[in-house]
Amino acid sequence: MIVLRQGRLVPFGEQHLADFIAMAADPLVMADHGGALDAVAATAKFEGYVAAQAATGFSRMALEGLDGAFLGAVGVTVLPPDHPTGAHMDVGWRLTQAAWGRGLATEAGAAVLRDAFARSDVDMIAAYTAPDNARSQAVMARLGLRRDPARDFRTLFPTGPFEGLVWIADRAAFGA
Repeated sequence: MIVLRQGRLVPFGEQHLADFIAMAADPLVMADHGGALDAVAATAKFEGYVAAQAATGFSRMALEGLDGAFLGAVGVTVLPPDHPTGAHMDVGWRLTQAAWGRGLATEAGAAVLRDAFARSDVDMIAAYTAPDNARSQAVMARLGLRRDPARDFRTLFPTGPFEGLVWIADRAAFGA
């Protein structure tokens, strides 16, 4: 568990599945991912996060408010060599609309980056978003990530094509 001022990050458990499916069904929340996911696709993504946590010790985690309400998914994952940018760690966040505009993505993003650098030997962690996702780009800027256009990529999600703008978190910036 990672304690935050506004809540906590905990590994995903079955108690989070219904809320995760609801979040993934929201077309505004999923706009940068090509649109909403159906329950089958959302469950597969959720199960992938649970499996990644068990296998590597890193994954997206459930962001819960102080009252225990599900607010989204934030964390660092280990990506395989077949990712468009090769094997690396990435940081990401996806929050319910109820959590938008409260600084939660920035607070939780900083916490998981500090944790990942403290528990690994990597010197950098990537983050990426769609060109039109100004909210996520603003979080990356507030976190002090640096833009790295040479790493930008294109790939195909099940929902359609995706263009990823890459930003980099450096170990030195997160006190590790």
